[in-house]
Amino acid sequence: MRRKIAYPLATLGMVGSTLVIASPALAHGYVSSPPSRQAQCAAGTVSDCGAIQFEPQSVEAPKGSKQCNGGNANYPVLNDDSKSWKRTTVGTSVTFNWVLTARHRTATWVYYVDGTEVATFNDGNAIPEATVSHKVDLSKFKGNHTVLAVWNIGDTANAFYNCVDLNVGGSGSSTPTTAPTTAAPTTAPTTAPTTAAPTATATTAAPTATATSSGGSSTSGSEWAPGVSYKTGDVVTYNGVSYTCRQPHTSIHSWEPSVFTLALWLPL
Repeated sequence: MRRKIAYPLATLGMVGSTLVIASPALAHGYVSSPPSRQAQCAAGTVSDCGAIQFEPQSVEAPKGSKQCNGGNANYPVLNDDSKSWKRTTVGTSVTFNWVLTARHRTATWVYYVDGTEVATFNDGNAIPEATVSHKVDLSKFKGNHTVLAVWNIGDTANAFYNCVDLNVGGSGSSTPTTAPTTAAPTTAPTTAPTTAAPTATATTAAPTATATSSGGSSTSGSEWAPGVSYKTGDVVTYNGVSYTCRQPHTSIHSWEPSVFTLALWLPL
């Protein structure tokens, strides 16, 4: 009888050990704004992206890569520079906002411009918050550039990779805008709902570009919708509940406020 009891316990111990070893793989996250390439795929800004459009947070690969997909063969599209990635026009100081769908101990966050390291943030192996922001000085890199943002996990050999396409210093503001500057004046009136257009042009917030690269714009207090650029403080309703936005991001299907409460939204 004793032997029969011992076997299940041993099995349970093995399962427990497996769970402990596997837990680091639960870390996931991506740069939501300025929109990374995977964020653009998830928002539908860029089409024909393959699997990454459904899991922008999953670009995980061994540390040390300088590729947009980190060398992860599941997401080759992220390395395709000929694809119609939208460049966000920013100032020379840029705030990169991460959404972490599953947090894990962090060694460092590293930013590269065209392969050159420009900033490192050391977390000392701490577990980060659900949203993380870093302000990076890009004043030496004016013009069109691609920033590689890397989240190095503290207790595994892996990292998460994001490429963000920017036009640095193009607007004199760190507020993200979309695509070419020639399109900016027509963005608000052509994409906003006709009932909301007069209100948007009358406020001081309209010129600060709530427009997304996919054409959506946020209207505080309106119903939540995918493909919309929300900024901190925006209020939306979803299934009869009101939420306030915790950090700027472009919404996507399956990331509704009720799903990502606390990470992106706070119920009111």
